[in-house]
Amino acid sequence: MNVSVAPDIDIALDHPSALENHHHSEKKGIMHYLWSYDHKMIGLQYLWTAFLFFLLGGALAMAVRYQLGFPNHSVPLIGRFLPSTLASDDGTIIPGGYNMLVTMHATIMVFFVVMPLLIGAFGNYLIPLKIGAGDMAFPLLNEVSYWLYVISGFFILAAFFAPGGAPGTGWTAYAPLSAVAAYNQTQVGQSLWGIAIFINGLASIAGATNYITTIITMRAPGMTMFRLPLTVWSLLITSILLIFAVPVLSAAAAMLFFDLNFGTSFFKPAGGGQPLLWQHLFWFFGHPEVYIMILPAMGLASEIMPVFARKPVFGYKAMVYAMASIGLLGFIVWGHHMFVSGMNLTLSATFAVSTMVIAVPSGIKTFNWLGTVWKGSIEYTVPMCFTLAFVSMFVIGGLSGIFMASTPVDLFVHHTYFIVAHFHYVLFGGSLFAIFAGIYFWFPKMFGRMMDPTLGMIHFIATLLFFNLTFFPMHNLGLGGMMRRIADPTVYEHLRQLQPLNVICTIGAFGLGLSTLVFFVNLFYSIFKGPQAPDNPWLATTLEWTISSPPGHGNFPITPIVYNGPYEYSVPGMDKDYLPQNEKAPVNVQLDIH
Repeated sequence: MNVSVAPDIDIALDHPSALENHHHSEKKGIMHYLWSYDHKMIGLQYLWTAFLFFLLGGALAMAVRYQLGFPNHSVPLIGRFLPSTLASDDGTIIPGGYNMLVTMHATIMVFFVVMPLLIGAFGNYLIPLKIGAGDMAFPLLNEVSYWLYVISGFFILAAFFAPGGAPGTGWTAYAPLSAVAAYNQTQVGQSLWGIAIFINGLASIAGATNYITTIITMRAPGMTMFRLPLTVWSLLITSILLIFAVPVLSAAAAMLFFDLNFGTSFFKPAGGGQPLLWQHLFWFFGHPEVYIMILPAMGLASEIMPVFARKPVFGYKAMVYAMASIGLLGFIVWGHHMFVSGMNLTLSATFAVSTMVIAVPSGIKTFNWLGTVWKGSIEYTVPMCFTLAFVSMFVIGGLSGIFMASTPVDLFVHHTYFIVAHFHYVLFGGSLFAIFAGIYFWFPKMFGRMMDPTLGMIHFIATLLFFNLTFFPMHNLGLGGMMRRIADPTVYEHLRQLQPLNVICTIGAFGLGLSTLVFFVNLFYSIFKGPQAPDNPWLATTLEWTISSPPGHGNFPITPIVYNGPYEYSVPGMDKDYLPQNEKAPVNVQLDIH
């Protein structure tokens, strides 16, 4: 029986199995969870650790928003759990504590939540499954990279309890405020921050090296580069960005540490250093970092959308070239973060033009996503809803970014809440919406059970509503002149009339926090009580759906051979009961059912 659904793989009986080519045996007992070489377990280690940091970063965000919505009031519950360097015994944010909250919230969410979830968790779990490999190229390096991430997490947490408290210089840590001990009242905390960023960078570099090697050298027979799923392409391009961008930040963090502790003057003006050097180094990393956090999200969306539109992705090669262009252009636009630093106007114009040009490949991807769903037989499942919301929120964030590419506009809105709104629309409305979509989509493959769709839809609707309630008014706050990193807007006369918008944002933020709790309830309930999942509940057409859920050690008992284009695989041994009555599957794929 042949069912027309999507592209063509088969099984080579005379080809060695993936298990025979495996580098290691399966760990037993507690070591399976603590020191496993299995890429799937390492992916889950990243997942659970990042979720712990997600809860911490979210709690810090709640404290920040409560302070802005209701200045000088005690922070219920959360404030009492904050270190004494951040809040007093009654839960009131202390002077200086607010900037520490902002700094640590942003640092944790960027380096310890979004990157580990998108790259560490999804990258580790999915890459070998999608390319037909038994594991990563370097299993030991893979586990070492995870534990480097954990060690960096201990250092960032230690900063909370350092003498003087956590750093309050913002996640950008601009010099000379961060580099001169006389200015930096949290010198020890800032030093721990630098150590954490350095070690976290080592983890990222190790992981990226592993991903690139695995994708280039361990693809199944017939899996050419232009037959790779878009998720794998996005992680490959992201890994290349990591290799080139992260060492720059790691070097800058080391230089900052030496300035603070060993009398060097890389960034200290009194010793002949250049504070602007920090900005150049940070943003040379910082702008590729935006795409490091959004390209994997684009890859997830590009793979989920065709499954529930029941048609192939529109413009596959154009999507690949667009992602590669975004990665390349991301390295030549960092100066738009420095328009207010006294940059030469000719150089400002150069960065402005390059920033506008980078919108073109993003526009191509958006056009292709629209082409994918156009006239498709769309199923509005929870993963599909989060994916469509990801596209919508990313477009809003991208459009506001185009405004800021213009130097005169940026001079007005820089360091205002317009920037905060833009940043969160790209990296929460973008990255985290895609992360939720990916978790709902690949949860059956990871755990062998289905998540509750009703709770999932409640989570989606609440997240979409409260996210926009939280961050959309910030555009108006920024245009009204509200500066970033001020703890009490009411002390500024021109901001008092805008305070109701701060209250609205705070209400939205707490609603967003409650919606995330719905997700965690669904997650943990489904792991233990969710209905058993079939091997391919979504009728998806990539390689990971051709094997058991969850996959066994070594992934593929027999190595698959790919014959046709991307997402064109046959699934040997699939029973006809796999296709529910009246279920529509993607077109242009041959599903061989024996």
